Amino acid sequence: MVSFEDLQIYLPKYLSPKSEKSLFDELKQFPGNIDDRLYLSSQYLEPDIIYQGDGIDGLLVVNFPETEIKKAPGMIFSNTCDIDERNKRLFPSTLVYSPIFNLGKYSKGLIESRIKDERSIEDHISSIRNQRITQIFYLPKGGALSNESIVFLDRVNSCDNTFLKREKLRDIRIFTLSNYGLYLFVFKLSVHFTRITEGIDRSPHSTRS
Repeated sequence: MVSFEDLQIYLPKYLSPKSEKSLFDELKQFPGNIDDRLYLSSQYLEPDIIYQGDGIDGLLVVNFPETEIKKAPGMIFSNTCDIDERNKRLFPSTLVYSPIFNLGKYSKGLIESRIKDERSIEDHISSIRNQRITQIFYLPKGGALSNESIVFLDRVNSCDNTFLKREKLRDIRIFTLSNYGLYLFVFKLSVHFTRITEGIDRSPHSTRS
């Protein structure tokens, strides 16, 4: 098992020594501190910037093969710099995000689906709250998020970057992640999308002739 001391080399290099120590202290307490420490107070934000990991209300969501487009709260996956409108490019940027779901409603849905083993549901919800499910990111109550919530990392949507008007962010931003929250989020994104454990040898000599 990798120790938190080993993980120190992966801490963001742009943090001040004080911020770095604070983040490292939070990580050493994981998972006993998955609470509103995941969020940053809005007083520290630049009001016209969308940050990676932000919770934003009113994003366009579609669940293919259904074609109905709805508005729903979502969590931004895109890198902060990539979607900053001040960074000019020869191509338009796209917002990438997944919808935010109420954990209570999700749990109720599992019960109503008549899963016989209620203990397995309790264990599943406990695993979600401790960030043990690789494709789900757990969001405790905090910021303007009034309920425990979850984000499925495999239910990704996207829309044009200009859809979100920066002058309206004060009204539609639900939360912004703290250094600790962002580190957990990016770590889970990495585990979900980039771990290589498929057990398939893709080298040329492994293919049939």
